[in-house]
Amino acid sequence: MRLKIIGSAAGGGFPQWNCNYRLSRGARSGEAHVRPRTQSSLAACANGSDWVLFNASPDIRQQIAATPELQPLVAGPLRGTPIRAVILTNADVDHIAGLLSLREREPFAIYATRRVLQVLDANSIFNVLDRSIVQRRELVLGATTDILNVNGEPTGIAVETFAVPGKVALFLEDQTKAADGYGTQEGDTIGLRISSRIDERAAFYIPGCALIDHSLKERLSGADCLLFDGTVFTDDEMIAAGVGAKTGARMGHLHISGEDGSMVSLADIGIKRRIYVHINNTNPILDEISPEHAAVNEAGWEVAYDGMEVRL
Repeated sequence: MRLKIIGSAAGGGFPQWNCNYRLSRGARSGEAHVRPRTQSSLAACANGSDWVLFNASPDIRQQIAATPELQPLVAGPLRGTPIRAVILTNADVDHIAGLLSLREREPFAIYATRRVLQVLDANSIFNVLDRSIVQRRELVLGATTDILNVNGEPTGIAVETFAVPGKVALFLEDQTKAADGYGTQEGDTIGLRISSRIDERAAFYIPGCALIDHSLKERLSGADCLLFDGTVFTDDEMIAAGVGAKTGARMGHLHISGEDGSMVSLADIGIKRRIYVHINNTNPILDEISPEHAAVNEAGWEVAYDGMEVRL
């Protein structure tokens, strides 16, 4: 199975269009050690021809243009795509807005939890994806689902879906329920175990996670590969940078550093390959010559970049 990280940044990308923080300035000016990144997305293929996307970022057109495997075949029909399905891990704008760019009457399937499908159903703009052409299918929490194309044929990819601590999408927050997670419900944020039906090896994809508890540790033990939420290095990172008032926890993301961060929390778990994805434009690990980047490398983690490939 092949996994390609086609977008490794958090919402807004890197550099973010309106960001003048030092890291964005460096990326914008072409400094080699702070390479630009598009918004969070992953592509997987198990049979050499059928591709499945995990999240559809606002940068999807650019991501397809940079990834030959996702483009129409040279000898193919006048309209076509090897993308057979899109799987959504939540309803964040940076994970669903790209669906609107896939509106050219091309058949594929959308997989998501009932909660996320309800968000799509409630927003009429997503009706540009004709339901007679683009099918919407529910992912049941706690179950393993074979990912099929619109004709019901297997792509070779299977996903096991499980809830992880997170937060409802920003545009769905209920301010009257601030003390209760702003209305967050089960199914708002999920993790996925991605596997191939022809190979027992698997990868875990968790681009958003607010807490690592015992059950998640047990689930990840012995994993071949983990692609995990690397949004912020410190919880108050955006506040310290002077670009925002929210902590990582307020946004539903666990920080990397410290005794209660993901780097320490997962240090004693046997995972063959560890990669941070969904990286915010304020996160110092984006600077490849920073002490923070060196620290995650020394702890056995890699920092995702656009075009990075994992083979299982």
